[in-house]
Amino acid sequence: MAYETITAETENGVCTVRLNRPEVRNALGLEARNELRDFFTKANEDDAIRSILLTGNGPAFSAGGDLSQMEGLDPVKGRKRLQSGHAMIQAMIQLEKPIIAAVNGPAAGAGVSVALASDIIIAARSSVFIQSFVHVGLIPDLGSIYFLPRLVGRHKAMELMMTGEKIPAAEAHRLGFVNKVVDDETLLDEALMLAQKLSDGPSHSIGLTKRLVNRSVLSDIDHTLEEEGLAQGICFQTDDFQEGRNAFFGKRKPNFHARTEG
Repeated sequence: MAYETITAETENGVCTVRLNRPEVRNALGLEARNELRDFFTKANEDDAIRSILLTGNGPAFSAGGDLSQMEGLDPVKGRKRLQSGHAMIQAMIQLEKPIIAAVNGPAAGAGVSVALASDIIIAARSSVFIQSFVHVGLIPDLGSIYFLPRLVGRHKAMELMMTGEKIPAAEAHRLGFVNKVVDDETLLDEALMLAQKLSDGPSHSIGLTKRLVNRSVLSDIDHTLEEEGLAQGICFQTDDFQEGRNAFFGKRKPNFHARTEG
């Protein structure tokens, strides 16, 4: 299948997948989510692929959700939109092949979620991680609410998600949700070296290790994703989201206390 928003090239068992919408900082619109889901689902049956390196094309890893596609969402439409992203995240988790995220630049919102759903994260020294949902009046989605507290603890996760502050790669490594930080110019070489090592390893052992680890720590993720979809559907209807979205496109700071008088 030819993809429009991602590229996928396989060599020596390693498939390098690039988020390929650099003009919008690799925002994860519906098409990108569906294409990633399709790729990860099919990769499970592709014997030529033994490991996956996931990165972004251009200066960003991913800016997260595409706000231009989020106008007029009611709870039903919002939940349906989230379900496409959930299917992508579940395909990543269920894939019995290792996924290495090479975070080459800013990862924000759902972009962080995709990185967290990977198995190993290697980050460029200049990269930053931002739980940016709060800046537009939304809750963290695509699994961030599930993954992050289990990696950094409840209180730190609360801080990161409620403030939406930028977390430099070195701090993300200290907190424990990035495996390794490398110089920007060596990121892809380092990630490819690890991906090749895993590709050359015992694929059944590595795949089953991933499956069992995920079962042991992610056993109730389906329930969390369902609750997330319901909550985000409510957020899509709020004045805060409308203000956050308008502020984003207006390139200004949102005023979440502003209300339209009746």
